[in-house]
Amino acid sequence: MKHDEKTQIDLEAAVFRRLLEHLRKRSDVQNIDMMNLAGFCRNCLSNWFEDAARERGLEVPREEARTMVYGMPQEEWKARFQKDAGEAQKAAFDEREKH
Repeated sequence: MKHDEKTQIDLEAAVFRRLLEHLRKRSDVQNIDMMNLAGFCRNCLSNWFEDAARERGLEVPREEARTMVYGMPQEEWKARFQKDAGEAQKAAFDEREKH
């Protein structure tokens, strides 16, 4: 299926918005679990958003990017949903970081 560039960008933006919506609904999924399984987390998404803005000559404050991804200020999300990482999670993260 072929589409023009604008349609492709619109589709990609819709997918990104749906991903954010999904992650906001799945507050039970911890960032460390995402990092261990997929190699990225909510913070990575917000960093990538910042990078994309910077590449286009725009400055997006980190907290603004994090709020966009989390759907609320990151500190509020952490207070409401973040759990302490277990030893197995930490060990898996440390092992992944070695590679």
